[in-house]
Amino acid sequence: MANNKKIGLYFGTFNPIHIGHLIIANHMVNYTDLDEVWFVVSPLNPFKKKKTLLDNYARLELVYRAIKGYDKLRVSDIEFGLPRPSYTINTLVYITEKYSNKDFALIMGGDNLNSFHKWKTTSSFYRIMNYTFTPD
Repeated sequence: MANNKKIGLYFGTFNPIHIGHLIIANHMVNYTDLDEVWFVVSPLNPFKKKKTLLDNYARLELVYRAIKGYDKLRVSDIEFGLPRPSYTINTLVYITEKYSNKDFALIMGGDNLNSFHKWKTTSSFYRIMNYTFTPD
């Protein structure tokens, strides 16, 4: 749908969020066809140890504070209510069904690209999502 708002989904634990995340998100809304970028805070990444993570809501609050004042950036806790560990494919299916009036693109850093083959059901991604990769 050409008139749908196009949203970039930027997944991460954001433990903590830093200037690099903000640079990437702002670049995406300023130099691509994305209308917004949603920071999707992941409560439990299957590839990270839980004991090294700040509290879920503390990380959510840090992202919220970091993007305050950026009109095209949003924070999402959508994964907080989904089964854990957080598999991106499950969240993508949920989001695309819940927000069927929006178009989505997945924003991934080079670090994720290097381990993408280890992700759950990667073949399904190609059918439901556009991709944008950023350098490390």
